[in-house]
Amino acid sequence: MFPGHSFAPLQIRGRQLLPVVQGGMGVGISAHRLAGSVAREGALGTIASIDLRHHHSDLMDMCRADPRHETLARANLIALGREIAAARKLAGGNGMIAVNVMKAVNAHADYVRAACEHGADAIVVGAGLPLDLPDLTAGVDIALVPILSDARGVALVLKKWMKKGRLPDAIVIEHPAYAGGHLGVTDIADMGHERFAFTQIFAELEGVYATLGITRHDVPLVVAGGVNSHEAVRKWLEAGANGVQVGTPFAVTEEGDAHPDFKRVLADAKPEDIVEFVSVTGLPARAVKTPWLERYLRNEARIRTKIGSLKLACPTGLECLSACGLRDGIEKFGHFCIDTRLAAALRGDVANGLFFRGREALPFGSAIRSVRDLLELLLTGVARPAVAQRAAFALA
Repeated sequence: MFPGHSFAPLQIRGRQLLPVVQGGMGVGISAHRLAGSVAREGALGTIASIDLRHHHSDLMDMCRADPRHETLARANLIALGREIAAARKLAGGNGMIAVNVMKAVNAHADYVRAACEHGADAIVVGAGLPLDLPDLTAGVDIALVPILSDARGVALVLKKWMKKGRLPDAIVIEHPAYAGGHLGVTDIADMGHERFAFTQIFAELEGVYATLGITRHDVPLVVAGGVNSHEAVRKWLEAGANGVQVGTPFAVTEEGDAHPDFKRVLADAKPEDIVEFVSVTGLPARAVKTPWLERYLRNEARIRTKIGSLKLACPTGLECLSACGLRDGIEKFGHFCIDTRLAAALRGDVANGLFFRGREALPFGSAIRSVRDLLELLLTGVARPAVAQRAAFALA
């Protein structure tokens, strides 16, 4: 699709793709419109599986009429099926459509099965070691891509999966010092550790691959975090990566599934506006310091003292996380309803939403451009002249 670029294709399960992968972003930030638009250009587009019902007014009506957990869970599985179908139609047979699943989510196995049943091309799993993924997808022709952060985690997954007769079709290596959202590290202070450096991971994995008798052709490596320019793409592909994953720059494209005000928050954020904190999952996270987050962080110590060890009912009834600081009274975790805050961000509620964002500057600065423009800039270094915005937003 971009004849001007000189990079080798990313090969996943027999398909040749552009070497730029769109990262999964929930709640509803990367749904069918973004993922399908990325795939249409010949790359891998990703639908984030968690709580997609917010894009479907009839499903929201169903949940309001019957707010039991079973209804909410069923609505989200229906929504995931719809989003996969719509993304595939938009892609027109090009690229690949992946579904991102968080291992830390209670319903992760249900989302994996739904992705298989509805014809996704790939499943990408992060926020935990996906050691059970080969079992959950046995007999299904689908690419499996774990997200990990260091060579030790990669080696463990490779060895465990090989005992099950399966190899990952690619592995995403995410650097916690640069990525947005939940980060693959247990301690904020540990994010800059040298074991997360891409060059060190490449060197360590050479020995691991050789010992296991596999090559990069068998299991490509895709680096994620801090990739925000053509120069960064070239740097990492020439350093040995087979592809790069990009999140925040795709979230603010015209085709991004979130409200325009969500995109403005991310695009207008200055370096001092981007902060790290402990999420309700117990994982460090990175987001824009908007009014709600600033207020929460200012009162975090008091909140921990007051309710840190109390077990509370799930505010939404979704029971989304397998371990939740607010619901389960885990004092060292965050204490807020992450689903409520992410859904508010999706709607563009700047005062009350949680706006995940990577740390680096965006390729087009504060401008909102198309998926095609972004891919062309990342792959060729050429920025087309801006045209009138082509995509209209409509959150059902």
